[in-house]
Amino acid sequence: MAEYIMELRKVVGSRPIIAAGSVVIICDEEGRVLLQRRSENGYWGLPGGAMELEESFEDTARREVFEETGLTAGKLTLLGLHSGENTFYEYPNGHQVYNATAVFVTSDFTGNIQADGSEGLELNFFDLCDLPKNISPPDMPILAQFIQDVEGNS
Repeated sequence: MAEYIMELRKVVGSRPIIAAGSVVIICDEEGRVLLQRRSENGYWGLPGGAMELEESFEDTARREVFEETGLTAGKLTLLGLHSGENTFYEYPNGHQVYNATAVFVTSDFTGNIQADGSEGLELNFFDLCDLPKNISPPDMPILAQFIQDVEGNS
């Protein structure tokens, strides 16, 4: 969790906050999407997280990808922004958040895939037509938009 968010939580407790952050849809050469199984809830989700002070959305995306997957992202393409009531999430610890998320896509990456072991338990590439059933709720609309975009370009 971003240091900034941890400090903010000391002040507001579990009340709802707005958290700016980034996620990255990482695609391999076969068009599969990289997901990580998150330790806090067991759901599969996109690499990403909350912005630290002084970071840009792109800085956040690159940092989170490296921290959570061991990969270094090359060219990132902005897919869109997600915000609003459908981005609400309550963590298992009771913390509530409305996410304002920049969504990036890349197939340009280097490094060896390795889960960090703290936020992510495992990493796998999945076909878009065979995604796991337990997708992290904040990532569901993001992946749905991506699938719609991919199908629209086919």
